[in-house]
Amino acid sequence: MRKLTLTLCLMLFSQFSWGVEIITHRSVSVNTLSLASARSIFGMRQVKWPDNGRIQVFVLADTHPTHIALCKERLNLFPYQLRQSWDRLVYAGMAQAPIEVANEEELVNRVAATSGAIGYVKKVKPNDSIKIITIN
Repeated sequence: MRKLTLTLCLMLFSQFSWGVEIITHRSVSVNTLSLASARSIFGMRQVKWPDNGRIQVFVLADTHPTHIALCKERLNLFPYQLRQSWDRLVYAGMAQAPIEVANEEELVNRVAATSGAIGYVKKVKPNDSIKIITIN
C-alpha cells in the first residue's frame, strides 16, 4: 500500500512540476551554464558573458510560481535568498537589481528584444529570437 501511495504521489508531482526553462537572447554564445554560473548571473554577481557582452537579467515577481520554481528547481535556493543577494548588492552600490516584468509573455518579449538578455519561463517553444540553455 505504501509503495502504491508513493508512486501516486510521484506521478502527481511530476504532472504538476513547473519545468522552468532558462532562456537567453539568440545572440548569447553560451549553451549551458554550471549551477554556480547560473546562481552568479541571477544573483547579479556575474554581469558579463564569456565573450565580454553585458548580461541583462529579467525576472518575474518574487511571489510568481515560475520564479519560485526557478529558485527551488534550477538554482537550489529559496526566493528570499535571491532577493537578499540583490538587496545587498544594490544597497552597497555594487549592482543594479534585475528588471522585473509583469508576466511570462512580457519576459519572453524583453529577452528576445535585448542583446545579452537572460530570463526564465515555463516550457517555451524556441523561436528565432530566443534560445533555451541548460544548467548542468
